[in-house]
Amino acid sequence: WKDYQKTAMICGIPLPKGMREAERLPEPIFTPSTKAETGDHDENISCAAMARLVGEARTGQVQDVSLRIYQKGASYAAQRGILLADTKFEFGLLEDRLLLIDEVLTPDSSRFWPADQYQVGCSPASFDKQYLRDYLVDSGWKVTDPPPVLPAEVVANTRQRYLEALERLTGKGLES
Repeated sequence: WKDYQKTAMICGIPLPKGMREAERLPEPIFTPSTKAETGDHDENISCAAMARLVGEARTGQVQDVSLRIYQKGASYAAQRGILLADTKFEFGLLEDRLLLIDEVLTPDSSRFWPADQYQVGCSPASFDKQYLRDYLVDSGWKVTDPPPVLPAEVVANTRQRYLEALERLTGKGLES
């Protein structure tokens, strides 16, 4: 959202002007990034920059796989009353084979919004790590600082959001 506010683009992709916070894009987009050093944020890059790093064919392959996984995940979540606002996937290579690595479609790697509470123009309620991120920003913590001790209430509220995502997406609780 912050990138869009500055440039009306994300990763070099022009988006419609005048969009409001949390407004759905006309269609899903592929937004590559590079892995940052510990303590830094991953850096968003354009598809052209990605192609310079890994080649056009591999860029196209990663884009295709990413969008297909996203669309399946978004459809699954929508059937359960959740909007999959965005997500990230991490890929690697093993003997030239593309591998999907790390977590996939979890509250740590995705933004899950309750469909029944969704409103364009305001920061949506979520079942993901955004609550914790907001707390850390509001507290003044910087990623270069040592991790803070989190208040029990923040831990409990974050846990509750993750459990809500689990229950809505799977129909089962943690004990199941």
